[in-house]
Amino acid sequence: MDSKTKQMILSALCKHFSVDPVGLGGSGESDVKTLYSNVVKASGKEVSSQNNEEVLKWMEYAEGLSKDCFAALEKLNVELAVKSVVLGDGLTPSAADVAVFAALHSSVIGLSDSDKEKIPHVIRWVNYIQIKEELSTLFGPISVKLPQFDFEVSKSVVKVDSKKTAESPKPLDKSEAQPSTKKTEPEEPKKKAAKEKDAKKEKKKPAEAALAAASKETELSVSLLNIQVGLIRKAWKHPSADSLLVEEIDVGEGKVRQVVSGLAKFCSPDDLTNRLVALITNVKPGKLRDVMSEGLVLCASNEDHSVVEPLLPPAGAKPGERVSFSGVEGKAEEVLNPKKKQLEKITPHLYTDESGVATYKGIPFMTSAGPCTSTIPKATIK
Repeated sequence: MDSKTKQMILSALCKHFSVDPVGLGGSGESDVKTLYSNVVKASGKEVSSQNNEEVLKWMEYAEGLSKDCFAALEKLNVELAVKSVVLGDGLTPSAADVAVFAALHSSVIGLSDSDKEKIPHVIRWVNYIQIKEELSTLFGPISVKLPQFDFEVSKSVVKVDSKKTAESPKPLDKSEAQPSTKKTEPEEPKKKAAKEKDAKKEKKKPAEAALAAASKETELSVSLLNIQVGLIRKAWKHPSADSLLVEEIDVGEGKVRQVVSGLAKFCSPDDLTNRLVALITNVKPGKLRDVMSEGLVLCASNEDHSVVEPLLPPAGAKPGERVSFSGVEGKAEEVLNPKKKQLEKITPHLYTDESGVATYKGIPFMTSAGPCTSTIPKATIK
């Protein structure tokens, strides 16, 4: 490993542990394990022997990486397919994450888009680490290509649905199912009148069905939700529920909102403090185990719900700004009506794509600074 890469690892570790690199000198002839040990010692933090041993294994891995290491990136991609970070607790990156990131930076930043597509889990992880640890300010940002929503596909789906509606078999009219017993008029004119009546009904059905579908879609649009960027100022454990956390969230109202979330098994209060989140602010306020909650933090979850994390708005997004969806217009409900189950009907259309970008029917959750993301690709959002 060249001295420049070692210096990058040293800088990343110092930033992670909030240590002044000036007091440590340069990387010199020291190996990566020694650099790590020196930074931990300077930080004054205690590291358990088991955790320290795991970190040192990743330090050895980082030191063994060469500049031309696409095969190593492919192996790391497999490793990251089932977890959010290289080594850490849930959402919290470890020293191993920042060291491996620094070692790989020069290799990943030069990859073509086609090569990046071959290692989606590595690219998702790289994007999360550079945002979470603010490492792009040290080394320069690694660009991540975000997927574009194809509106023509959406239109074609509507076309197919309309066609299916038009071609659906018509119900058997009663006049055809049973011969009339009345003899007030000749048989032939009655049949002719019934056919004309059926024809008029069939002409109306596609238009009525399309109108009903459009009305239903408008009613259940994501625009009904007031999703805003929030900044968690403070978080603590719920006093009477082990699975719940309580947060004070700033959404630009001049006061904080108190929100209860079922995140205690996945995040610590320290993980959430000073973190941006996407918050639904027009849910009906109510108490959860005797603690008032005034919002809903949107979270991504993998298939078996073993990994859950709040969506992450990009750095630079402003607390209080509303998340938007390109091409989706509409005014948010003042307060969602629980009896109409509006939220339950919208959330099945919320998910992250293969790159971890949060979407509604494939349309990204957008802020003024870019899309909201997650380290979990193809996750459900609720």
